Amino acid sequence: MSDELSELLGTGGTTSLRIEENGINIITEEERKGEPRELFWPWFGANISVLGLSYGSYVLGFGVSFWQAIIVGAIGIIVSFLLCGFIATAGKRGSAPTMVLSRAAFGIRGNRLPSAISWLLCVGWETALMVIAVLATSTVFTRLGWGGGTGVKVAALLVVGALIVGGGVMGFDLIMRMQAVITVVTGVLSVLFIILTLKHINWHVVAHVHSGSGESFIGALVFVMTGFGLGWVNTAADYSRYLPRNASTRGVVWWTTFGSSIAPLVLLFFGLLLAGSSKSLSSAIGNDPVGALANLLPTWFLVPFVIVAILGLVGGAVLDIYSSGLSLLAAGIKIPRFAAAGVDGVIMIIGTIYIVFVSGSFLYQFEGFLITVGVLIAAWAGVFLGDLALRRKDYSDADLFSDTGRYGDIRVTPILTIVVTSILGWGLVTNSSASWLTWQGYLLGPLGLGGKTGAWAFANLGVLAALVLSLVATLIFDRKPVTTQELAAA
Repeated sequence: MSDELSELLGTGGTTSLRIEENGINIITEEERKGEPRELFWPWFGANISVLGLSYGSYVLGFGVSFWQAIIVGAIGIIVSFLLCGFIATAGKRGSAPTMVLSRAAFGIRGNRLPSAISWLLCVGWETALMVIAVLATSTVFTRLGWGGGTGVKVAALLVVGALIVGGGVMGFDLIMRMQAVITVVTGVLSVLFIILTLKHINWHVVAHVHSGSGESFIGALVFVMTGFGLGWVNTAADYSRYLPRNASTRGVVWWTTFGSSIAPLVLLFFGLLLAGSSKSLSSAIGNDPVGALANLLPTWFLVPFVIVAILGLVGGAVLDIYSSGLSLLAAGIKIPRFAAAGVDGVIMIIGTIYIVFVSGSFLYQFEGFLITVGVLIAAWAGVFLGDLALRRKDYSDADLFSDTGRYGDIRVTPILTIVVTSILGWGLVTNSSASWLTWQGYLLGPLGLGGKTGAWAFANLGVLAALVLSLVATLIFDRKPVTTQELAAA
């Protein structure tokens, strides 16, 4: 793997970087390259963020014990990223971005709705990651005595924004190199962070955190799944699309799942130990997730810490902005890929300015976003996974771009599946983060789940319901249409 890393870092040859010309088109056979193990770098680099440590506080906030949280974390992270691994196989089968391959399930124009949902999720995530990076920088500069006020926040916004937008605009090759660097640097510095903060763990306190109810356990599980793998399902094929069609399917699933899961598993475990040891730290994470962790460190390590924090967050955000641009194009916007990434970058920066300089608590907005959009993307994922499982042949290149081809223009059943399962899903979640979302949770009372203030109110059952119901509906109602499509190709 060392030769592969050298190539990605640009030390093994003289390959020049240029703006990627490919957009949502099919990757030609001549451009398909690499092996499944190369998927480790982008997925590890995107998920090594020290934000994973902060999830320890979020999970314990559901009222579960340390051991319950460990189980929640392991199941939620691995299962949700395994879904990404399955979807990534579509990339090598169709050599196109995820939201273009989604046209096979929804039709050419019918897929504009899922593409818009995907775009919204990506822009939301890239904005959230940039906000955390800016706040973390401000906190570290304050600790160093260099001032962490408006000037520092503006400077951090400009630097972080340039890295994210620059990577998104340049495209695939630069992103793969960036992720390789981020993997190495953040991996080493994260280990140092863990070593330096071990003394803050109080096992006696952690071990005596009281166990939570079944409702709390499920709520924490859904939150972990939504915050990790379900936040990536709509982009999972964007990087595997450059692999040769004969690449190992099992290899694609394994390296995507392994690369994306390993860092969050370690970071969440340690984050649980820290948050369980200190209620004040757990509370501080709510307003400044990564910055609060800086208060645990000696002064000499603060600069390396802000580097690892920013790089880790950039690693996730650069994948989001790249994929958000592809989603925007798949939704029907007729501009070059690099321009789409630029547009999304402007929106990301505006959103960051609002949250950092105008709005209040970050955590509540972030949770509200995850819950609401999480139901939508779970419904889409169920349809896509069901459609993928039914297909026995590779995708037809030409028909993915023709409304008169085998995939059709607008496929009503899958669209109705998303709409119906999302509405049902929203009926099983509650959201106090925005007044216009207070209608959510309308099914909790009629189904005997205690209403909007009962034990199941914050279990967010709607995310799992949307995923499972849409998957089952697709396997039942789309079996014949998919078979018909593939027979037409014979």
